[in-house]
Amino acid sequence: MEPEAQIWRDRLNCTVSKVDAIFEDALGRAQAVMDEDALYAWLAGTDVVCALGRGIELPLYYLDEMPEVVKHSDAAILPEVAELCALLSKEAVRGSIAPFLGTLAQVARRLDNADLLRVWLRMIRKMVAEAKGGTAPLLARSPYLFAQLSMPGVQAWVDYGMNVYRDYQHRLPDYFSLQSADSKAMLVKQRSGTLFMDAERQLYMFQRAFFESGEDFRPYSEALDEARKPKPHYDQQGLHIPDVYEDLGTVSGLNRYYAVIAHMLAHKKWTKPLLADNFSVFQHIAIEVFEDARVEHLAMQQYPGLRKLWVSLHPIPVPGSCPSGWACIRHRLAMLSYAILNPEHRYTEPSLLEFAAEFRARFKADPHDPKLAVDLGVQWLAKNYEHDFRKANVWFEDTEVSYRDDNRYLWMFLEEAEEEDDFHSDHGAQARKEDEDDGLLPPRFYPEWDYQLQSYRPDWVTVFESLAEQGNAAEIDKLLEKHQRLLTQLKAIVDLLKPQQRKRVRYQNEGDDLDIDVAIRAAIDYRIGTTPDTRIMQSHVKDGRDIAVMLLLDLSESINDVPQGAESTILQLSQEAAALLATSVEALGDPLAIGGFSSNTRNEVSYSHFKGFKEPWGDAPKARLAGMKAGNSTRMGAALRHAGAYLANREEEKRLLLVLTDGEPHDIDVADPKYLQDDTHIAVGELASKGVTTYCISLDPNADDYVADIFGRNNFTVIDRVESLPEKLPKLFMSLTR
Repeated sequence: MEPEAQIWRDRLNCTVSKVDAIFEDALGRAQAVMDEDALYAWLAGTDVVCALGRGIELPLYYLDEMPEVVKHSDAAILPEVAELCALLSKEAVRGSIAPFLGTLAQVARRLDNADLLRVWLRMIRKMVAEAKGGTAPLLARSPYLFAQLSMPGVQAWVDYGMNVYRDYQHRLPDYFSLQSADSKAMLVKQRSGTLFMDAERQLYMFQRAFFESGEDFRPYSEALDEARKPKPHYDQQGLHIPDVYEDLGTVSGLNRYYAVIAHMLAHKKWTKPLLADNFSVFQHIAIEVFEDARVEHLAMQQYPGLRKLWVSLHPIPVPGSCPSGWACIRHRLAMLSYAILNPEHRYTEPSLLEFAAEFRARFKADPHDPKLAVDLGVQWLAKNYEHDFRKANVWFEDTEVSYRDDNRYLWMFLEEAEEEDDFHSDHGAQARKEDEDDGLLPPRFYPEWDYQLQSYRPDWVTVFESLAEQGNAAEIDKLLEKHQRLLTQLKAIVDLLKPQQRKRVRYQNEGDDLDIDVAIRAAIDYRIGTTPDTRIMQSHVKDGRDIAVMLLLDLSESINDVPQGAESTILQLSQEAAALLATSVEALGDPLAIGGFSSNTRNEVSYSHFKGFKEPWGDAPKARLAGMKAGNSTRMGAALRHAGAYLANREEEKRLLLVLTDGEPHDIDVADPKYLQDDTHIAVGELASKGVTTYCISLDPNADDYVADIFGRNNFTVIDRVESLPEKLPKLFMSLTR
């Protein structure tokens, strides 16, 4: 050890043997960022940590890491860190000091601000006071958290965990180590940038308007999938894109979504799959560059504005930046890719210019030539191959084109992939097989209200929706024949409720008859030389009712029971009631949808479609109603939110959600009955704010104890004689909509 270093070492009281091994190097880094007073504070802080007696590695952490912390904050932070270590020791926060000191430098580099770093220290103190059990997991995950979130985002994430789990200390470690579902959901919610969930409608409209495509979106989380590091890709399931995009320079997150979707849909429209086994790995890489360029140029022919967007997102590799001894194939191909995309590039390499010109010539001759990418890719590799391409160190700097997918759609493989997550696991180039479709739609995530916390649990419940399985439609017809007398009564009521007045709709290109007034005006305009209005037809529509109705059936296990005094199960009675209601509403002309729900914990709420709003009451919905099955539990709040989402999008003035249930909300993962009752009550209020009226028809004789608290005093009916349900449901509907 140098004499000067030994002088400073002698001023340190800590006698841990391994200090000597790192002291000189740590001193050099400390002297680069600290004055003499700060150096004394650095040594004093080391002595404080050393005196805690919590392990020999702690003073080593402090000595080694604090110079970097000071570099990105200020020297006054030194005693504050030592004091916080003493607090963690005093409060016996097990296993927390080592991750605190071990990650502090990484957090400081990320924040690069002394005030923000002090906010982090205050957050740790608050954790010790209010949620001690989560402190060590939080400190261990802190570098990852700050890599994903801003300081306000981390604060919100931490505050939520403390508020929710303050009284459930045993669950704190799961939340702060990012093991629980709501922990991950809150992390995604706090990320900055453009969230897929906020832009989903615009992205659907974009693909339909520009590419006449209706592919499903399959968002994935880059934040929560560190192991696989997924990239955008297209396969049989749809378009896989990140769940959030940060702004990149001047390009907004929304425009980044447009760029990646346009690129993948260009592949879908113009790429024909190639047999991957016919080419080497290097040929794959080269062919992909030319095929990416080909489909992009085809897209730019239709939508020239895409060029500016794609150019702004494409990296611009610097010639010669790939060092000797590295595999530079991706670097060279990235330069070629940019040169092809942007004619105003400034590259001068002869081979690059040659192949960029050759691409443009081949594309101009036949842009749909399936051999273009293969021929140019193979030729480029043959002419530019270097032995260094096989080196283990591959140069990736400025080579990743963020809006391009991983090209799995381009390749077919002779053999099935061994693992589900493999690159070619679903042979993305194969056509989608409609006959293998299980009818499931992408899952939807809904919040749930926790009355004890007085807060929502974000994305807490997962709803899976599908078309109901079909049975025999003739069975429903038999049920209707059984109630022929009742149908006659209902028809008489329907005739009274049917709108009698008619409203004229004018200025139409097609209609029922000619609008004489408009036709005369158009003839006059034509004769005086003015462009006439061609909308000279008119039609008539019924006026007086403007209502949409959703019937939501409780399909929990209990409806398989036969009530006392009845001959049929509640399920069969529900089928009869729904069929009679649908027949009546069809005659009345109101749009009606029928759905059903059951649940098996918050992770599996099943929602079945029996009839859609635009679907006529015919054999298909009758068959689904005939095949109705029941099982599991009744997580009603999530089902109401999902059904209400369909109703809220209707244009009718009145929107009515009828809920038919035989009991109170419950599920096997919830012990407190008030929890789901309160959540259902909140869901009813949410729908009311969107203009949807919720009305409950309960078959539970004990419903008076809770149903008014959930749905409101005037928004429920309890049917004591369950066997009268088929008669009462249609009449109740008509009285509600009179």
